[in-house]
Amino acid sequence: MKNLTLPVIQNNFNCCVPVQSKQTVYPSIHQPFVAGSLETTTGILPRVSSNLTWADRREAIKVRWGVGRMNYSLEPGLYALNNPDAASDVLVTANYKMSFDKLREALPGRNLWILVLDTKGINVWCAAGKGTFGTQELISKIENSRLKEIVSHRKIILPQLGAPGVAAHEVKKGTGFTVCYGPVKAGDLTAYLDNNFHVDDKMRTVAFPLKDRTVLIPIELVEVIRPFSLLTLIFFFLSGLGGPGGYWSNLTDFGFFAVAALGGAVLAGAVLNPALLPYLPGRAFSVKGFFIGAITAVALLYLRGMNFSTWPDRIEALSWIFIVPAIASYLAMNFTGASTYTSFSGVKKEMRFALPIQICAAVGGALLWLTSRVIS
Repeated sequence: MKNLTLPVIQNNFNCCVPVQSKQTVYPSIHQPFVAGSLETTTGILPRVSSNLTWADRREAIKVRWGVGRMNYSLEPGLYALNNPDAASDVLVTANYKMSFDKLREALPGRNLWILVLDTKGINVWCAAGKGTFGTQELISKIENSRLKEIVSHRKIILPQLGAPGVAAHEVKKGTGFTVCYGPVKAGDLTAYLDNNFHVDDKMRTVAFPLKDRTVLIPIELVEVIRPFSLLTLIFFFLSGLGGPGGYWSNLTDFGFFAVAALGGAVLAGAVLNPALLPYLPGRAFSVKGFFIGAITAVALLYLRGMNFSTWPDRIEALSWIFIVPAIASYLAMNFTGASTYTSFSGVKKEMRFALPIQICAAVGGALLWLTSRVIS
């Protein structure tokens, strides 16, 4: 809730209109991760530690697997990290709990203030693009937290990935606070603070190494479980139609391969694509996904020992050459929202040309597969 302080208005008779008294609402000290409280001249602030509890880590693991992701947030406002004073630095972050935890964990033994913006539970980079980690929200939180009365300096430190959403000159004009942009990674903050807010090229460079790519895989797999299960059931039971044998014989022969092929498409798009991202050809994620999907499809057909002597077999093989790369390409595009390699305009441009191709390939492949079942 934002508390507005109305100015004193004076009319021609020098009579003052009654105004609302200034109130400050700080985050609750009863949130489960709060270690205690810190009394200031403006009120009692929640105090947090750099040491994450087992509950913090357990919740982070659950979120990595997509459990409770949309509710993984904390109350916005001002927090005390350990025991800061008026001279302590102020860092700004989002109210996505994982962003907050990564920040405080990276600063063991430090006494700092953490100003949490209301980004609707979205991380800094995504929120900056959406506008919730923005200029007006920052100005509002500085004013509502009465930060000017708590610290003696006029400087705040923002994460570099939040820069697209914040106009530093407007913050300076509106609050008197100078915005400093810290390093990309929270792990470099200690060096940044110790070196008098100096950053080198490495701290400014955005990387997307294997560790960062693979940590995104679990949530992608969870997101695809439901549609994958439905799709495999449809293909599995339809595979019993046609074929040289009876329904159950065809189900065993063609049905299990259909499940394996669809599983291979998911593996290619959601696992192999992020793992092999720098080594796959093309700049667009959809192209990279299509490439690894095509290789996967050929490998599956080879392992099956497909016999291309009859038209039903040829049509079936061609169907998977369409279906597997289309699914893998679509799933690969999900990572455009997790990598700073792409921009919002670039993602929209890629989707305009990639989605129609993926849809046509998937639908065409499904029709070819049904045709192979009917004529066999």
